[in-house]
Amino acid sequence: MRPMNRSATSLHPTHGLSEPDRLNLPRVDRARRIAIFGMIVSALLAALKITVGWYSRSASLSADGFESAADVFASGLVLVGLILSSRPADKNHPYGHGRLEILTGLLLGFLLLAAGAVIAWHALWATDEIHVPAFYAVWPLMISIVAKLGLVYIKYNHGRSIGSSSLIADATNDGIDMLSGTVALIALSLTLWDPLRFQRADHYGAFCVGLIVIGTALRVMHDTSLHLMDTMPDDGQMTEVREVAMAVPDVVGVEKCFARKTGLKYHVDLHLEVDPDITVRESHAIAKTVRDQVRHTLPWVEDVLIHVEPARRPD
Repeated sequence: MRPMNRSATSLHPTHGLSEPDRLNLPRVDRARRIAIFGMIVSALLAALKITVGWYSRSASLSADGFESAADVFASGLVLVGLILSSRPADKNHPYGHGRLEILTGLLLGFLLLAAGAVIAWHALWATDEIHVPAFYAVWPLMISIVAKLGLVYIKYNHGRSIGSSSLIADATNDGIDMLSGTVALIALSLTLWDPLRFQRADHYGAFCVGLIVIGTALRVMHDTSLHLMDTMPDDGQMTEVREVAMAVPDVVGVEKCFARKTGLKYHVDLHLEVDPDITVRESHAIAKTVRDQVRHTLPWVEDVLIHVEPARRPD
């Protein structure tokens, strides 16, 4: 039989796909509901903390309230990203619209950076206005810490299960909100405990809240930028792809294996080595079997582009 050309057989990643995987839709819908729930909780906490912070004259409580207000808009971005990224592939977007979900995470980082800068600047600018806050200012912070702990648990676990960058970023944002609330609570408590000795602690607590938000923004922007640059998944995941491919009968070897994230999942590029004496039809059947096995075995893989090459003969 005639040896096969190196580019004779390949499977396009959108072959046979006209709409998102139906099994993934319930998870995306749940992510949307979580994002909406997060918006409602953050809005209620923001209104509570800003109102009580104003009447109690607590700078740290007010700063944490405005940070929660930014969370409302952030969760809205996450919701929009999840909706747009779930649109099916089309002629101009053969890999789907998943990158919109990653872009949402990046926009969230920019939002947090701006919010943190404003909070920190306002805290320093207002340090000449010294007031002893009312004691009841501690209660909104305690409520916020508990509520954010619940949101972090829900968003992070579900974000990891579906591979959502924006939902994980939103969970991280809630976690930092919980940390900032703790810092604000400590600063406020110091001022209430000894107003003469720690009279500026409440304002410095607000400044620390701003710095924490800025640090979070930089980390979120870094993580999402890695996905936009087609950063490969960890070695363990790539090893899984190779092992699944090699388990298919008549696969001689895997010469190359790449992957890039295009939303909630990864698209994989595989260069398979097969017997150079088999027909194009046979090599195509092997490639199709590998593609189906990888997608079925590894839920984090959206699709596989396979390039078939002739295996080298031993010298």
